[in-house]
Amino acid sequence: MAGFSDREDALENKFAFDEEKRFRAEARRNKLLAAWVGQRTKLSPEETAQYAAELIQSDLKTPGDNDVLQKIVADLKAKGVVASDSEVRAEMTRCYQIAATQTASEG
Repeated sequence: MAGFSDREDALENKFAFDEEKRFRAEARRNKLLAAWVGQRTKLSPEETAQYAAELIQSDLKTPGDNDVLQKIVADLKAKGVVASDSEVRAEMTRCYQIAATQTASEG
């Protein structure tokens, strides 16, 4: 009986660890995305940092990436920058890959 409980605890701990890693990678991805948007819309470093915080908050509102995707597309459009959903999604994927690598090396 103790063996089953130990296995269950180990699985729960692994799940929590994996979720924390995913959260950190997504937050880092959003910072990288903010830098990408900042370059395209000529935001100052302070504005880019504020935008990164907005993306992170937006990402927490609903599960999935669509909220972030729609916010970026709308914000780019508001600044007169044309970007398709597929272009932004590709950048999101690229930034997530970078972020996952960076956060994995942090331990």
